Amino acid sequence: MPELPEVETIARGVHARVSGDRIVEAWFGSHREPFKTPAAVQAQGLEGRTIVAVHRTGKHIVCELTRENSSNPAAEPDAQWIVHLGMTGRLLVTTPEGPLAPHTHARLRLGSGREIRFVDPRRFGRLEFRELGSGRKAIAAVPFTGAGAEPLTIGAEEFAALFRGRKLAIKAALLNQTLLTGVGNIYADESLFRAGIRPRRRAGRLTRAELERLRAALKSVLEHAIRLGGSSVSDYVDADGVRGFFQLEHCVYLRTGQPCRHCQTPILRILVGGRGTHYCPQCQH
Repeated sequence: MPELPEVETIARGVHARVSGDRIVEAWFGSHREPFKTPAAVQAQGLEGRTIVAVHRTGKHIVCELTRENSSNPAAEPDAQWIVHLGMTGRLLVTTPEGPLAPHTHARLRLGSGREIRFVDPRRFGRLEFRELGSGRKAIAAVPFTGAGAEPLTIGAEEFAALFRGRKLAIKAALLNQTLLTGVGNIYADESLFRAGIRPRRRAGRLTRAELERLRAALKSVLEHAIRLGGSSVSDYVDADGVRGFFQLEHCVYLRTGQPCRHCQTPILRILVGGRGTHYCPQCQH
């Protein structure tokens, strides 16, 4: 599943290409699974709206929309189109002549002549439309927000408070989206390695110094992964269909049995909370 750096990379790429563009026509496929909001409702709400901005919230891509004049830079969003990529979802910006991938579930034709396409072979992704406001026609009065704290901006006090008194393993705590939003298996493993903390350590027993190392490592790993376009270990590609490069710098994730890049000790794989977890038994304590 794409994690924070991959979703951030896609959101930035889509924003750079389509912000200010107008949605002329919206087409949705016949499979119901990807549609958190009915397809007909999404099409009706999207057509005629201008894309004000595209950004990431947690593991979701949020398109801010308005019916105001697209030439007005101060236009306030009055609706949102929210994309969750699931396990294999892709959000691509292309031309109408571009090859139509199998399992394409949505096509938004834009005034510029480009298209936004949502492709998802396993159909675990979700598409949602929210019309903001308080009137009877409003689909949702409240803008979309993530459930947990934002790992790129969280401060030391707030980060430490998330884990205080918690009995679950720190790896499982990092994956809890109600605590931190956007962190998944790859970046939990990589951050724990860089912080020198074993994944099975009880979260509530980590010292303040260890938690601060972890917070700094998590932020550093995520920011570096974003600069490299994310990790392409499965189906992930950016808005142009290009793979990321951070997988080339993984220290532990999917490196079972290979020598640690720091001490040459073989990397181990265990299960923590049912999730495959990779760590160095020498560097992590």
